Amino acid sequence: MSRLDARFRIDYPGFRFDVACSVPLDGTIAVFGASGSGKTTLLKCLAGLTRASSGFLQFDRTVWQDDARGIFLPVDRRRVGVVFQEARLFPHFTVTQNLTYGMKRNPPSRRGIAFDHVIELLDLEPLFRRRVSHLSGGEQQRVAIGRALLTSPQLLLMDEPLASLDQQRKKEIVPFIQKLNRELSIPVLYVSHALNEILQLANHMVLIKEGRVAATGPIQEVFARLDLPGLVESNMVGAILETRIAEHEPEFGLTRVEFLGRSLFLPRQALPPGAPLRVQILSRDVSLVAGAPPERSSVLNALEATIVEVSESPSDQYAVEVKLDVGCPLLAMITRKSLQQLRLRPGQKVHASFKAVALS
Repeated sequence: MSRLDARFRIDYPGFRFDVACSVPLDGTIAVFGASGSGKTTLLKCLAGLTRASSGFLQFDRTVWQDDARGIFLPVDRRRVGVVFQEARLFPHFTVTQNLTYGMKRNPPSRRGIAFDHVIELLDLEPLFRRRVSHLSGGEQQRVAIGRALLTSPQLLLMDEPLASLDQQRKKEIVPFIQKLNRELSIPVLYVSHALNEILQLANHMVLIKEGRVAATGPIQEVFARLDLPGLVESNMVGAILETRIAEHEPEFGLTRVEFLGRSLFLPRQALPPGAPLRVQILSRDVSLVAGAPPERSSVLNALEATIVEVSESPSDQYAVEVKLDVGCPLLAMITRKSLQQLRLRPGQKVHASFKAVALS
């Protein structure tokens, strides 16, 4: 699989940005971290907008930067599309003129994405004749994404594209970004400090803390790390499952999903049977039972599991983190007292009960 390999170092007054990562050029790669951690600096280095004092960048087989050899490709030769937090559209242009601006600067031989495909993908036709000033924030961002795509980039960089939008506008834009993965073969590097966005969109993650990479890998692996509560908000820690809608139970307001031959129940989802659905199981919502589960319980979701590892919780002195295997990793945060009373240990069989949250 093609990869992007990057190493950058910049010394600022009181802050050192020193990042090295290697990520697959496939799907959406999230760059996550707190404000000021270095996320936007990484994006600017990738785009060529900022030149690190010491840097190396290889996109697939092409070296874009190698200071040891005096190589530095300027931004116009890197074939990247950039979408910023603000749409940055040309206010004196119509929507159509904004969309075609970057496309016309590319010779026809380099136009790898059809105009009509982008218009359909982002549902832009109803906006064609409108001025930018007459568009909502969400509509402006859709146009900005379309303009970036029509430059036929090899890599799409998105710098907190939903940060300036309210919750309703965010809900409108997320499905369009999700469609980029399904319908285009352009890798997306998505910068955000909003973990809920990343959980919906990304399949790979780079977690930056204080100018350095703290964790990287497939998002399911990163969220199976026992030290994760020390790196992100503890109320967002939990396993990520890729499931499919099996059936709906409208009389109970429930949807049954399947993964790895197992079933889970969620509140009713507005998706047809067979549709994929990403689900999160928060570690704080997982309860463990040693021995046989109760014959009757109000908890709908319970799975047999094997304890893999037990670790101190970096975010709570009264708790421990338990890593479980249910065919894929699952995390449970329980009290130290529960750990002692249940005499839990690696290799032990337990039953895990929980509620699950759909990330749609």
